[in-house]
Amino acid sequence: MLLVPRWVLFSSGCAPVLLIAGWVISAALEGAGYDPATQTISVLAAYGASGSWVMTGAFLALGVCHLLTAWGLRAAAAAGRVALAGGGVAALAVAVVPAPSSGGSLRHGSVAAAGFTLLALWPVLAATAGRGTPWALRPLPSFAATTVMVAGAVWFLVEMHRHGMAGVAERVVTAVQSLWPFVVVLSCLRHRARRRAEPSV
Repeated sequence: MLLVPRWVLFSSGCAPVLLIAGWVISAALEGAGYDPATQTISVLAAYGASGSWVMTGAFLALGVCHLLTAWGLRAAAAAGRVALAGGGVAALAVAVVPAPSSGGSLRHGSVAAAGFTLLALWPVLAATAGRGTPWALRPLPSFAATTVMVAGAVWFLVEMHRHGMAGVAERVVTAVQSLWPFVVVLSCLRHRARRRAEPSV
């Protein structure tokens, strides 16, 4: 049975590339008035921002990538796939419910928080046991990935509270969250290739 089709490598690999390209291009369009170290990514997609169309497009593309990856990653536990798909839906919702040009937004903040939570929890929820499990889906690496993402989210909240380097913290944690599905898919494909190379007894 083909547990991870090769096209999932494309959908998972595009996620971090599109997200990072989105915030880099949007920040360049915004100009010197935007500080990527202290201001969040959501500011780039806010109403009236110069590069809002780019960042909104990046959020939409990220959501689609996560949904496709969750659909194709049949080697992962069902709960993890559902959480990853939920993270994709949250990315789509962030694009549909952008931050206001000034001040906060409960709706946008709630959607973003849900996305952070689902994408932080999906690795440990996707873990499976057994000798035939690919490395990135084993319990220990999955728990480590979730721990790193949760720590990154806490760092982001602390920086937001103290009006510090929130932009840096958010970029680190979102980059890790968008990259981990690619790591999992690559691990599954490498595992399958090794098993095929093993001599049959």
